[in-house]
Amino acid sequence: MKILLLGYGKMGKAIEAIAVKKGHEIVGKINDDNIADLEDYNGSNTDVAIEFSQPSAAYDNLEYCLENDIPVICGTTGWLDSKPEIERLCESNKGTFFYASNYSIGVNIFFKVNEYLAELMEEYNEYNVSIEEIHHTEKKDIPSGTAISIAEGIIANNDKVKAWTLDQSENDNEVKIDSIRKDKVPGTHTVTYKSAIDNIEIKHTAHSREGFALGAVLVAEWVKDKKGVLTMDDFLDI
Repeated sequence: MKILLLGYGKMGKAIEAIAVKKGHEIVGKINDDNIADLEDYNGSNTDVAIEFSQPSAAYDNLEYCLENDIPVICGTTGWLDSKPEIERLCESNKGTFFYASNYSIGVNIFFKVNEYLAELMEEYNEYNVSIEEIHHTEKKDIPSGTAISIAEGIIANNDKVKAWTLDQSENDNEVKIDSIRKDKVPGTHTVTYKSAIDNIEIKHTAHSREGFALGAVLVAEWVKDKKGVLTMDDFLDI
């Protein structure tokens, strides 16, 4: 499979290492220094693009792929206000666009546990829910895309919770997200339901970027001949 990397930071390099080990060819590595080279790629010489760049670059990268018949999977966060436009472009061009805030298989299982727990806790008014996310200091977006996905899972499955906030809130209808940045932390996410009597807590801790990178390559292999707007639920058949 011929893979184009859009973004060649630490995640791009981790994806490259796994893809090459699995026998795939990296046909290009696009970053800020050689963005003009993107014009060399299209659906005839690229099977799939994997987009892990920066929030400021993601939209243009995705737009280019969808306008040039390149199936694209994206893990960049911080640009999601424009995601509906990319989804419309994908549909109108009969293209392939796969987005996930996190490609780790473990995290996506965690998402499902989070949704089930949110539904279970709906009738227990004595518990207040909060989210904590810890990432490396180089991560630019706050909160993390994964934390937002966790919050959205709670909101969708617990009618008491209506929104998420980064600010300290006394409103029981809001889930507070605490974003912490520490050196060399790949990603830790914790959901806590707290009461005067006890706490209930679920937690996912990543030990390296390898789980995220492997998930992205597995999705790239899966998505190659598919069309439409796709998510991890489609990939995991959940």
